[in-house]
Amino acid sequence: MTTREWTVEESLEVPLPPHAVYAALADVRRMKDWSPEVIWVWPRGDRFVGVNRKAWWVWFATCRIVVADPGREFAFDNITFGLPVARWGYRLTRTEHGTLITEYWIDQRRHGWRRWTAEMLGLLFTGTPAPRRAAHNRLGMRQTLRRLDAACRTAV
Repeated sequence: MTTREWTVEESLEVPLPPHAVYAALADVRRMKDWSPEVIWVWPRGDRFVGVNRKAWWVWFATCRIVVADPGREFAFDNITFGLPVARWGYRLTRTEHGTLITEYWIDQRRHGWRRWTAEMLGLLFTGTPAPRRAAHNRLGMRQTLRRLDAACRTAV
C-alpha cells in the first residue's frame, strides 16, 4: 500500500510577466478554459461556485479566495456542504523568460467525522477515492498548466 499524498505541486514556465499571469488566474471565470474538470464558474466577490465534470460525474465546488497577492500568489479553499476539502493555489515566480507558475493542491480532509464525510461525498460526486485524488489532480494540473501556457503564448 502506498502512502497517501496530502499535497501536490506542478510547475511550468510561461512567457508572460507575473502580473499578467496573475490577472488571468484571478479571473476565476477563465478556469474553465484551462482545467480539465471545470465546466462553469459563477463568481460572487471573494467567493465563487465552480461546476466540475469527470466522465458522467458532475458536481459543484463552493470556493473562497484566501490569498490574493497580485503578481505572487492566488489561492482558494474548496468547501463542500460546509466541510473543508482542499486548497488550490498558484505561486508565481519571475524568471528570465517570464513566470514560473507553481500550481498546488493541499488536501484538507484530515480529521474525524468531517474527513470521513468529505471523503465519502468526494467519492460520490467525483468517482475518485480520496487516496487516489492526489494522483488524479497531478495529471489535471499538468493539463491545466499546459493550457494556461498555450493561452499565454497566444497573448504574447
